[in-house]
Amino acid sequence: MELTAELSFDHDDRRDIYDYVERHGSVQPRKARRALEMEPRAFGHHVAILKRDGVLLESEGELRIAYDDELEEEFSSDGLQVTIRRAREEDLTGLVGVIRQAIGGGTYVDAETVADVVDHEEVLLRHNELQSRVFFVATVDDEVVGWVNLNTHETAKLDHTAELTVGVLERYRGHGIGSELLERGVEWASDNGYEKIYNSVPDANEGAIGFLEAHGWEVEAVREDHYKIGGEYLDEVMLATTV
Repeated sequence: MELTAELSFDHDDRRDIYDYVERHGSVQPRKARRALEMEPRAFGHHVAILKRDGVLLESEGELRIAYDDELEEEFSSDGLQVTIRRAREEDLTGLVGVIRQAIGGGTYVDAETVADVVDHEEVLLRHNELQSRVFFVATVDDEVVGWVNLNTHETAKLDHTAELTVGVLERYRGHGIGSELLERGVEWASDNGYEKIYNSVPDANEGAIGFLEAHGWEVEAVREDHYKIGGEYLDEVMLATTV
C-alpha cells in the first residue's frame, strides 16, 4: 500500500481497527481488540481482511500499517558499507536521537520539529486522511546514521507537495550518504505523484543551503527575521525543487 493510496473501507469496524493501529504505530492484536471493544471472532475476521488487502501486516506479534516493501540499497564509500532502506517503527528511538545529534546547534528547525513530533507521538510512520509521514534511513553496521523524511498533506490544495528533511551524523559525512538519501526521497516523491518538494532552513545553516543548491534546489523566498535562535534573529531561506 503506497502512502498516496486513497483510504476507503467498506466496514466501520475495519476503519476503526486501521485508525487505532495508525495512531499507535504498532500494537498487539489483543490490546487493540480490547481497546475497540470488539468480539474476538469479529476482530479476527476484520484483521484477516485488512491483512489480505495489504492494509495491515503482523510482525513480531504486533499489527502495523503495511507499506510496500522496497528493496534495500547498498553502496560502499572509502571502505564504508552503507544500507539505505525504509525506516521501521522499531527505529523510532534511535532515529530521533540521530536527528537531534545531526542538527547540532539548532539551525535546522524543520528537522528539529520532526524529531519533537515523532518523539511526542511515539509513532514514526503516519498515513491518514489529513497527513502522511515516511522515513528512509541510512545504516552502517545496522546502526542508523542518517535519514530522509517526507511529510505530505492529503488535502486537495496541498496534495501535490511534500516537505523534506535530510541529514547525516557528522562523523559519517563526506561519503555521499546525504546525496543517496536525498535521491531516495526525491525518487519516492516522484513515484508517488508529488510535484514539488520544499524545505526551509535558517540562513545561518549555510551547509544545508549549499547542499540542496548543489542538487538542483532553488531558493524561492527569504523571510526576514523569521527565526529567533539564541537571542539572534535569523532569516528563513525557503528552498524547493520540482519532480
